[in-house]
Amino acid sequence: MEIPHWRSAMELEYQALMKNGMWTLVPPRSGINIIDCKWAFKVKTHADGSIERYKARLVAKGFKQRYGLDYEDTFSPVVKPTTIRILLSLLLHVVGLFVSWMSRMLFFMVSLKRSGYLFLLQRPEVTMYVLVYVDDIILVSSSVATADRLVSSLSVVFDVKDLGKLHYFLGLEVTHDDTGLSLTQKKYSHDLLRHAGMLMCKTTTTPMSSSEQLTSVDGTLLSSEDATEYRSLVGGLQYLTITRPDISYAVNHVCQYLHSPRDAHMTVVKRILRLLSAFSDADWVGNADDRRSTGGYAVFFGPNLIAWSARKQPTVSRSSTEAEYKAVGNATAELIWVQSLL
Repeated sequence: MEIPHWRSAMELEYQALMKNGMWTLVPPRSGINIIDCKWAFKVKTHADGSIERYKARLVAKGFKQRYGLDYEDTFSPVVKPTTIRILLSLLLHVVGLFVSWMSRMLFFMVSLKRSGYLFLLQRPEVTMYVLVYVDDIILVSSSVATADRLVSSLSVVFDVKDLGKLHYFLGLEVTHDDTGLSLTQKKYSHDLLRHAGMLMCKTTTTPMSSSEQLTSVDGTLLSSEDATEYRSLVGGLQYLTITRPDISYAVNHVCQYLHSPRDAHMTVVKRILRLLSAFSDADWVGNADDRRSTGGYAVFFGPNLIAWSARKQPTVSRSSTEAEYKAVGNATAELIWVQSLL
């Protein structure tokens, strides 16, 4: 409260809450669980590590909620990982926005076609994509004027902050030049290694045995402190493997499609779809505890890996052939989805 820049950030958050009418004061009732709130502070940085702004949020203490009384379903506004990769491949005109309270914004944008939290506005004169992630937005539009009108419309209803061209989003660094866009995750990878204390480690092709079979009775349980650290690192690595693939090849080919004359679009579309390929595999009875197999697939766009999965199959396969067919089915479903998205 005594530090000026945090005090200013709190004032901005409070004014935004009041402007949007986010609560109504009512007297407490007996037998009703009162959930108070707290301030959460975060330093927003640019890709080079310099400070972009100080952000303060007033949040409810979720750990004081009781299931069945205070909530029924959890709410997690996320998009499918492949959507992020392909959407970033489609960037024509990019405007980064900050906007508060996604639930009201979703109601405001009912005229847009919804696909998870990726919105599409398609008209003969303009194509616009809006990707919403919690309180951040990526706006992609083929028309600068239309994008500016949408930002102005949002500003009437919300306290919107226009951050200009996209430079850093969810660990993805975006560099603009005359040839287009370059996407990297150098900073995110570096921060993850520093957090794990592995900046000075030597690289190795296979850091662990690929033939080791583990069971639920092997090893010793982690302490609560070690488990938290382990989960944090695993979560960071999972996100990195989801978003890391090099999509410059996809960017080039999609840009060719977007800038081609309309009568040549279908020819280019067919050429793009021919670049898709998928591979699948399964290990039969790979889990020694429940005898289930693990199936996996990898979807490529040209030479670039854009979607993949490796997970235990939900039922026991009676033969290696059956396990393989389940993996092929999952790969086919993912391939069809990527094809429809492109």
